[in-house]
Amino acid sequence: MTTQLTLQVLADHFVSEAPAGAGAPAGVVLGLSFQGQRTIVASGLASLRDRRPMTVDTAHDLASVTKVVGTTAALMRLISGGALSLDTKVASVLPLFAGDGGTTIRDLLQHQAGLWEWQPLYLAPDITDGAEAVLNGIAPRYPLRSGRHYSDLGFMYLGLVLEAVTGRSLGDALNELVFAPLGMLRTSFLKRSGSSAVLPAPAMAASSLGDRAERTMVMTGEPYPVRWSEPRFQWREQELVGEVNDGNCYHAFHGVAGHAGLFSTADDLLSFAEALSSPSPSTELCSADVASMFFTPSSEPMQALGFRRMSIDIRGTQHPLLWHPGFTGCAVGFVPSMGLGITLASNRLLTDAAPVATISLWERLVDVAADLYSSTTDTRTP
Repeated sequence: MTTQLTLQVLADHFVSEAPAGAGAPAGVVLGLSFQGQRTIVASGLASLRDRRPMTVDTAHDLASVTKVVGTTAALMRLISGGALSLDTKVASVLPLFAGDGGTTIRDLLQHQAGLWEWQPLYLAPDITDGAEAVLNGIAPRYPLRSGRHYSDLGFMYLGLVLEAVTGRSLGDALNELVFAPLGMLRTSFLKRSGSSAVLPAPAMAASSLGDRAERTMVMTGEPYPVRWSEPRFQWREQELVGEVNDGNCYHAFHGVAGHAGLFSTADDLLSFAEALSSPSPSTELCSADVASMFFTPSSEPMQALGFRRMSIDIRGTQHPLLWHPGFTGCAVGFVPSMGLGITLASNRLLTDAAPVATISLWERLVDVAADLYSSTTDTRTP
């Protein structure tokens, strides 16, 4: 069976079946790249409202994949150029930083800064002062370096660091440092004030049914207790197309933030994966030394700098797979120095049932990629 057919069968399976008790995603796009040769397939629907079919060119709300494709990659570029160091103290760049004064860029990237995992900044009484002001008023939840606590707030701060160091808006900084050099022409933020010529709404997948997930988090206090509650808040109810799903990004940061907000296509995500999986010692983004630092596990073996780590078995040998998921059902990953990139884009939240977990889709895709590469005797194609 060819790579194209194998991936198509998997994509069709994802939208037609789901684990017991879960709802299947309305549509998916799967991508695989090996040494520059790409295979991308699509299945299902981009939108339930107008029944648009998903295509290989459909753009998706990346959610937390923004953390690596945008924020982490830009930091790699700046650190390679000497504008920042992993040991730069956050407070030296952002004097009003609410965390421990010893917190470094490294701590934020490793989710070791002790910051809260999540809070609905948009419900804060002083949100009219701006999201950064609210963020600076939230004291840490844990001691510095007391363990890995995955934090959206930490990457909000990293987005602000990028703006402060470059003197540019975050969108401009990411485009100049990452997207333009890698040829990622369909990757951008979409501001609340309107759509983008780069990513017209008809070419986008719907991401969710309004603010349903975050509204439940606020009402229940699960999985994190919340500081504020506003019963009169105008939650979004409609199917979201061209509006970022993440509430803090949309309602508090107006669509542009370091932790979420980017929209992109499978093709662009594979361009990113190819650059960081290149067998060459350096990439357009960074030096080989900086790449090695970012890919190395922290004190938590499954966490590197920004990226998560897992293993992929290729012909009986375990290789590190650097990756990151997004809440909307997207993920991107790559195997350093092997030229192997993998991407998943789905709208898993478009269901009235409990959505299938992103990790469930991702692990199956990784297994298929491993089988495809392991079964070939031709090193040029997976």
